[in-house]
Amino acid sequence: MTVFRHLIAQASSSIGRAAVSKTAGWGFDSLLACQSWTWPETISNAAQQRTSWSTYGELNMPRQTTRETRSDGDQSHPILDRLKWLVVALMVGAGVLGNWYFGEHSLLNRVLALVALAVVAGFVILQTDRGRAMWDLAREARTEIRRVVWPTRQETTQTTFMVVLLVLLFALVLWGLDSLLSWLVSSVIG
Repeated sequence: MTVFRHLIAQASSSIGRAAVSKTAGWGFDSLLACQSWTWPETISNAAQQRTSWSTYGELNMPRQTTRETRSDGDQSHPILDRLKWLVVALMVGAGVLGNWYFGEHSLLNRVLALVALAVVAGFVILQTDRGRAMWDLAREARTEIRRVVWPTRQETTQTTFMVVLLVLLFALVLWGLDSLLSWLVSSVIG
């Protein structure tokens, strides 16, 4: 067991890469390099290399600090993000309580106040890391939806017809089995 502690994982991109059907021919390379295991020349060399490689051959990642760097280069503060989420929660609570407290006032005024409060809360949410991530996800989803090849009206009609036909067929089969089983049970019981 102690012999295998000195094995060192080394990344090698020359050991077999298989093409993935969706990315073959599009210039995509594998993100994960293959691992080859080598014996270190000396024990001190093995100890030095073991500090930079984990047991499974993956790089040790640095521990996360209190500040994270965003994609636009700005640094965010987790405490400030939590404070922004607290402000959003307070705004939602104020909207609920305000709608209840001003229940005798005009519905139009209450709805306009709630919409204004929602817009401000949405703006505050977009200032947080998770809010920006949600916004980026929504933009990417919209882009992907535009790429979808939607079926024609004829294809939709044919597919719907086939689904309805199969549902009716299975309903008839289940009705027949139910009738048969109920007849068998009633004939056995008497």
